[in-house]
Amino acid sequence: MFENLSSRLDKAFKTLKGQGKITEINVAETVKEIRRALVDADVSFKIAKDFTNRVKDKAIGQNVLQSVSPGQVMVKVVNDELTQLLGGETAPLNYQGNPAIILIAGLQGSGKTTFSGKLARYIKSKGRNPLLVAGDVYRPAAIEQLKVLGAQIDVPVYTEDENKNPVQIAENAIRHAKKHQHNVVIVDTAGRLGIDEQMMDEISRVKKALNPQEILFVVDAMTGQDAVNTAKAFNDRLDFNGVVLTKMDGDTRGGAALSIKHVVNKPIKFVSDGEKMDALSVFHPDRMAGRILGMGDVVSLVEKAQQNFDEEESRRLQKKIRKNQFDFEDFLGQLQQIKKMGNLKDLLGMIPGVGKAIKDIDISDDAFKGIEAIIRSMTPQERQNPDLIDGSRKKRIAGGSGTSVTEVNKLIKQFGEMKKMMKGFSGQSAMGRLNPLAMRRR
Repeated sequence: MFENLSSRLDKAFKTLKGQGKITEINVAETVKEIRRALVDADVSFKIAKDFTNRVKDKAIGQNVLQSVSPGQVMVKVVNDELTQLLGGETAPLNYQGNPAIILIAGLQGSGKTTFSGKLARYIKSKGRNPLLVAGDVYRPAAIEQLKVLGAQIDVPVYTEDENKNPVQIAENAIRHAKKHQHNVVIVDTAGRLGIDEQMMDEISRVKKALNPQEILFVVDAMTGQDAVNTAKAFNDRLDFNGVVLTKMDGDTRGGAALSIKHVVNKPIKFVSDGEKMDALSVFHPDRMAGRILGMGDVVSLVEKAQQNFDEEESRRLQKKIRKNQFDFEDFLGQLQQIKKMGNLKDLLGMIPGVGKAIKDIDISDDAFKGIEAIIRSMTPQERQNPDLIDGSRKKRIAGGSGTSVTEVNKLIKQFGEMKKMMKGFSGQSAMGRLNPLAMRRR
């Protein structure tokens, strides 16, 4: 996502290269290119024009220090405006209420039910006790899907098989939650293929009966401006609290993310970027702006690492790294942890400068398979002491892993180089643990 927009914006900034000052004349072409890039990303022309007018007004006349190029000044201005366009500040969930009630709304196929499960997992990870409520009485598969998701994340699901009244089901679920000490209730509601009066009336009645602390509107980011129009229709009726963008890992140009806050004046609270239950992220406007402009998102990368790496294990590895005792067994364990963090290309894109370098490279989530196969073909002694691996052992390892001796040699050499690099990073625990990513890029 945003790859084409990032590339176009980078091209626009380069038109200011070599200029000593940002003026109305030399900024005109840059602003025009930025506007074209936004429209091409499925942002409405009006929003794109308003955005570039603000950028132009802020940029013109800014002094350019000797150590800073005009292009860098423009990047700063655009970054600030993008952050505001995306919402300005991170919008937290409202947990007030006993229990706190979160109502999930959206069209059928937008990913409401899957998001409900992901949200329950996220809330549970924060130390709360959530309850999922199957409020879609028209699509039996939705109820079964929610039960399956609930079982995966060990969160109970409240259902009433015979009752077809969503308002009653929701009210009964709240009583059940209070009785069983659930402090957050997530109500999955019915959707339609399109907006209709029956659906709007039904969810309005559910809202009135529950008076939820949060109403989250779930929308498929791949539908572009249609997503924005649908959000406006729902907001006019429900006055929801926030937006959730799903399928952010798909082939989407990003227009919905860039436009939706401007149109409905409600924040994007979460983005979903995969099918796995942990593929849910809190939306941070400033971090997303940085990623769009190719500046990376190291903070989110470190947060993902902290969520997936055990502290005690981390301390153990840091001691081994400092003593230069990090071995293939440790490395294999780190690969497994990195794979849990999400899409590999997205992770690499969070490292400043790497996103642009890999934008045209297809990086599979199975990218580590060859490395894992080679390590798994080693004996425990060889993993702990790679110096034991001579020519005959390399042939055996290559045969057992379905690779070549050349590939085995390359891995052993890169591993040695990585160990030296990791020792240098040993004081930076979170980033030190991510060095297998750096190894994969070679």
